[in-house]
Amino acid sequence: MAQPASGAFRSELDGSGSVTKLLVRFTAAGIVVVVLLAIGIAVVARMQAIQKGIDEARNTTWVVAHAIQPSLVPGLADGDPLAVAALDTAVRRFVLGGSLVRVKIWDADGRILYSDAAPLIGKRFVLGADERRALDEGNTVAGVSELEDPENTLEADFGKLLEVYLGLRTTSGQPVLFEAYFRYNDVVSAGWETWRRFAPLAVGALLVLELVQVPLAVALARRLQRGEQRRRRLLDIAVRASDAERRRIASDLHDGVVQDITGVTYELDAARIGAAGCANPDERDATLAETARRLRGCARSLRTLLLDIYPPNLSAEGLRPALADLAASASTDQLTVQAHQEHFEEPPPHVAALLYRAAQEAIRNAARHSGAGRVDLFVSRRHGLWELVVDDDGRGMVAGRVEERREEGHLGLHALGELVADAGGSLALHSAPDAGTRVEVRVPAQ
Repeated sequence: MAQPASGAFRSELDGSGSVTKLLVRFTAAGIVVVVLLAIGIAVVARMQAIQKGIDEARNTTWVVAHAIQPSLVPGLADGDPLAVAALDTAVRRFVLGGSLVRVKIWDADGRILYSDAAPLIGKRFVLGADERRALDEGNTVAGVSELEDPENTLEADFGKLLEVYLGLRTTSGQPVLFEAYFRYNDVVSAGWETWRRFAPLAVGALLVLELVQVPLAVALARRLQRGEQRRRRLLDIAVRASDAERRRIASDLHDGVVQDITGVTYELDAARIGAAGCANPDERDATLAETARRLRGCARSLRTLLLDIYPPNLSAEGLRPALADLAASASTDQLTVQAHQEHFEEPPPHVAALLYRAAQEAIRNAARHSGAGRVDLFVSRRHGLWELVVDDDGRGMVAGRVEERREEGHLGLHALGELVADAGGSLALHSAPDAGTRVEVRVPAQ
């Protein structure tokens, strides 16, 4: 049942996305963001350019209006030709030019007292609310000209215009309204010129940011991929190790405890039949004693299997009693396991769980494969590391045997080494033929 799951898992690994695809998606997303930001900056810049142009037109209107204010003599309101001619000379010499194409001066009744377009002089139109406000408060009011309005018919040839109103007073104190017309495109282009000066810097900064992010994204993607590959490798090992563990437990039950209990039942039946036939009492007692010994062995084997299936709660019981219990359950008539814990210091729960798992695997290997008669287990803390040492006096092994056993499907030590390395520790195995085996596990204290 485990093989299809493992195969499906490996298929999932083969179908994982590559770093190149991730980087392409990241880069494409970055380019899209840069383009959107550039468009957003352009839109905001256009709005700012228009506003800046309007503000400059307001300032220009204020300057030229006050420049010609001395020419606003009382005779202007009466249509005095000399006053109109003097004002017209001043307007044409000092005011008109560039983006400013038309000037009008109104009285409070909506009559045009002066315009550089002579046919408008003396005509009367209704002043709007904005014009009234500028006249009364002496402020500037700006807006796009409505060229279809009657008072603007002579300005239609200029195209789109920006008109600015400013309240003034003549030399005699009469309130008048000064109106200046600017070419709208010229006003906006002045603002766009400012945008063009800093736009390359802004867009260039965005592009540099994108280029700086790509190497960082490459490093991050590769790091994430290595972590994902390691996690999947550990999971694959765990799946296969779990399957091997189930097979081992089933084999232990079938070849060990089940066979022993079956033999005990046969011996008990024989003892029962012998008792019925009045057999020798000494033989019967010997049979019962052997049966009791074998039952104790069965109980010990079952206890060991229970510890394998459901280890102790280390956070509640601690590592010291757990190792003592493990040593006792692993000891048999042929093997003595001794846990040396004279100067023992309790490690944190995650370290305790890893050390217990390592001790369990090392003792199991010694009992099954080394032919050892004694196993010694030591736990200590030194130089910021927790250290577990498991020594056996078995036959040992030649170099490379651990790797051969892994390829044969025995994954215990290999899986344990991956878990220890994942915790930042190390696992070392020292062995030689007829010289026993030593397993050393070191895990950081933090």
